[in-house]
Amino acid sequence: MPEHFEVIIRSIISFSLLLIGTRMLGKQTISQMTMFDFVASISLGAISANLAFNTTIKIHHTIIAFVMYVAIIFLIAIISLKNRKGRKFLAGDPTIVMQNGKVLEGNMKKMRYTLDYLNQQLRERDVFNIEEVLFAIVETNGTLTVLKKPQFRNVTRQDLMIAVNGEQKLPIELIMDGEIINNNLEQNNLSFSWLESELRKRNLTHHDVVYAVMAANGNLYVDTYNDYIQTPIDKE
Repeated sequence: MPEHFEVIIRSIISFSLLLIGTRMLGKQTISQMTMFDFVASISLGAISANLAFNTTIKIHHTIIAFVMYVAIIFLIAIISLKNRKGRKFLAGDPTIVMQNGKVLEGNMKKMRYTLDYLNQQLRERDVFNIEEVLFAIVETNGTLTVLKKPQFRNVTRQDLMIAVNGEQKLPIELIMDGEIINNNLEQNNLSFSWLESELRKRNLTHHDVVYAVMAANGNLYVDTYNDYIQTPIDKE
């Protein structure tokens, strides 16, 4: 077999294995990456890359290594799920870097966490004045959780004793890319005729609509292909 054909086949196998492996390991590997998840992801990526282009390594040897890594990671994830000590050993503990408005330099030094990085992560959470912070905690996945002092927290309806209408459901997508999502209509006891009626009120058909979603409060948001914007700011 010509070498370039072999690389194509190996790349398809590599991508398929990586996709199956990440599906098995769950979304946490992507969305909440701890140090263990980081090491696991790099290892799987390196094995997959070698499977794709390193023709000097036999395919079945690489697949065995990949399967073993996935099995080990999956086993460790189960142990972490059932054993708190194991979870703490693998993921570590959150670290408090600000307590009662004071910066804990000792904790930051142990983590090699600088004031510049602290300020950057505070700004990412819309905190531009460090005096507003009561507690700041670096989570095991590296994100910063911030609790502001009471006088700097956002006012809620409950604080103002304003009545709140309860919301019992998530927004429901009804049309996406011009296609009606029939399953969502059926599951929420909504009829096609009702949707057509709502669109007619706006002088539209579903072919004109790129996206339609019913909010939790019952309002229907509709976005059409023709936005009637003469000078869109994202036009290149």
